[in-house]
Amino acid sequence: MILVAATVVRELRKPEEERTWHGHVLGFVPYDFRPPTFERLRDAFWNPRNERILVGEPFGIGWTVNLYQVQRRLLDAAGW
Repeated sequence: MILVAATVVRELRKPEEERTWHGHVLGFVPYDFRPPTFERLRDAFWNPRNERILVGEPFGIGWTVNLYQVQRRLLDAAGW
């Protein structure tokens, strides 16, 4: 909750035209408070173009799991 409050305060301190409502807090924790879109949800949870397993939340603060990469790595490990 402290990080959520910090990100909201950070955005509200900016002039309105500079507010993006997404970025990183503490230099590495991703946040995104824009309304989620189908594309951002898909890219967070099922993205073959992104090699990372942990990706930024499509809405909120922190990380989520790119399930495509989990599946790919499990299949590779099983030799399929």
